[in-house]
Amino acid sequence: MSNKSLYLLQSSFSATPAVLVKLEQVYSPEDTVILMGESVLQFEQPFLQQLNCVYVLDTDAEILAGQKVKNMQIISYAEFADICLNHTRCIRLN
Repeated sequence: MSNKSLYLLQSSFSATPAVLVKLEQVYSPEDTVILMGESVLQFEQPFLQQLNCVYVLDTDAEILAGQKVKNMQIISYAEFADICLNHTRCIRLN
């Protein structure tokens, strides 16, 4: 394991921009971001667009109606579990 942080964004659609402002202050390039629930609908936010990869659970990606962004990777729950195990710290932002 490494000292990377895993950020789970589980905020409502309207709260996500403010959550992203907080995330931008603490995020480092080795960290991982997973959008969950309504926060997925904010995937076009500038901060998220500059990240190498943003993960989205396959069940949450359904609300995007086929839209996909180049830095978005859709993952299964098994892949989500693997990502969690590769981090020493998990931070939920809502």
